[in-house]
Amino acid sequence: MSLRSYTIATTTSTEAASAPPPPHVAALLPSGMSYIVHLYDEMEPQLSSLSSHLSAFTSERFVLLASIRMTEIFSYTACRQLMQMFFAIIFFHCSEYVLAVAIHGKNLVSLRSLLISKNYVFAMIFSLIEYFLEIYFFPGLKEHWSISNIGLAMVVVGEIIRKLAIITAGKSFTHLIKRYHEDHHVLVTHGVYKYIRHPSYCGFLIWSVGTQIMLCNPLLTFAFTVVVWHFFRQRIPYEEFFLLQFFGTEYEEYAKRTCSGIPFIK
Repeated sequence: MSLRSYTIATTTSTEAASAPPPPHVAALLPSGMSYIVHLYDEMEPQLSSLSSHLSAFTSERFVLLASIRMTEIFSYTACRQLMQMFFAIIFFHCSEYVLAVAIHGKNLVSLRSLLISKNYVFAMIFSLIEYFLEIYFFPGLKEHWSISNIGLAMVVVGEIIRKLAIITAGKSFTHLIKRYHEDHHVLVTHGVYKYIRHPSYCGFLIWSVGTQIMLCNPLLTFAFTVVVWHFFRQRIPYEEFFLLQFFGTEYEEYAKRTCSGIPFIK
């Protein structure tokens, strides 16, 4: 092999691509085609670069639009719903404590009057987990404002019913079930108690389920309904056992003309 042949054989692929077609090949091409082929070879790097830039621009535009969309959702939807949730929780527990102190005195009230248990904390954590997962993967689910506003209304109504129950009962209301009769413990049958035997439980059920409807949490709405209802299904018969011991036939007659306040629980 001659030196010239060796040099041609070792020419890089880039140089070969940019070189014009050999004379014998150009002669076989239609008129002007050889020039077009040569022009394409020269423009191929620029075309590849332009294609890369367009691809990058499209990807960046998609990411930008997605970011703007998520920002819109989190800046309004999540901000409003979560603020409503946190305000509802803070107001509920702080007002419970304040009323307990006002009615029973600070010496007889502990932090247990805030009604915050481990199970309650876990339930609220799970509700936030569901909320953030759904707003990330299914953001449209959280924008059903008619449903969210129904939940907000339930939170307000439940809060009003429960606080009316506490204020009306006065010293007869306690967060813990009394197993022994005390002098100030009387059977309250006026006000909201005229229609509902356990208005505080009724209010809490409406309030707790309302918080999840307000967040548009379908899974926790169902879970809260079942768990809270089951809790009161066990608590109400236990509490009424002692009320019957305290007030006898008076409570029996009262129970006949009122409802428990919890659906499907007599």
